[in-house]
Order: sequence, then C-alpha cells, then structure tokens
Amino acid sequence: MAYNGAFGEAATMPRFKPKGMLERDPLADLWKHTLSRIPSVYGRLVYLASLRDPNSGLYRHHGLSLAFGREESAQALRDSHYRTFKEWLNLPLAAKSSDLAECLEGLEEGSAAVAATWLRSGHFRQLAPDQATRAQRAQFEHELGILLDLIKSVPGAGPPFPDSAQPA
Repeated sequence: MAYNGAFGEAATMPRFKPKGMLERDPLADLWKHTLSRIPSVYGRLVYLASLRDPNSGLYRHHGLSLAFGREESAQALRDSHYRTFKEWLNLPLAAKSSDLAECLEGLEEGSAAVAATWLRSGHFRQLAPDQATRAQRAQFEHELGILLDLIKSVPGAGPPFPDSAQPA
C-alpha cells in the first residue's frame, strides 16, 4: 500500500476510468470511440461483421470487453451490427451506391477489381447479422450484387447511381 506523503494517509488507486474516457454503456462507447470514425455505413457493417467469430458466432472486442465485460460488449456489438445492417437496407439505392463508392475509395486496389473479387468470392454474404430475416438477407445480397456488378462493369466510372442532388 502506498502512502500519501502530505497527509500520511493510505493512498489507493482509483477504481474508475477518468471522466470522459468511457461512455456509460457499451453501445454509446462503441459509437463514440469506434463506429463514428468509420465514414461509411457499409464500412461500419464490414467492421462489425469482422468482430463476429465465424466458428462460434460470438462477437469479440478486447477493449470493450475490458471496460464493460464480455457479455455486455458482445450484446452491444450484436445490436450495433443489426442496427447498421438495417440502416444500410433503409438507404435509397443512390445513397447505397455513394456509400459503397466511399468505402471502396479507401482501398488500394481499383474499385472494379475489388467489385469483381467480392462478386466472385461472395464474401459480402457473410456481412448479414444472425438476426437478419431471410427477406432482409435477400434484399441485401440482391442490391449489393447489382451495385458491385455495375462497379465491376465500368472501371473508374465512380458510383453507378450518382446522387441526383449533386451537380454534374
């Protein structure tokens, strides 16, 4: 035990996180410190899906688990994955196109090559959360397949459905 020299009292280490470091719940903390920094909905979806163990279906995030416990953090990740998936499904097709293009811009390979690889591998089918219904999965796979096919077909053309609100 350490002693506080000024008062001769036993000093103990604080058992709390400094104010402003963590949010009160894992969902808010996950959004504030991680998800809000990923600019595209599709990018957030990919990130959250990557935290799900393909063998067990369990979500794991070391930092979140340390701060909030394994069960609470896993539930926050599961909920965030499903919310993000539904957010993507509810976007208009033009917004999905722009969002996907934004995500692809950050990759080293060209958009057409990435789209062709994703279509061939079908990896995007693994992005749906376990809670997704069959209809939600079908919508996701169908629309993403269309967007990827268009991107693959027109190398360097940008998003296949440009936002009509932006100047030409």
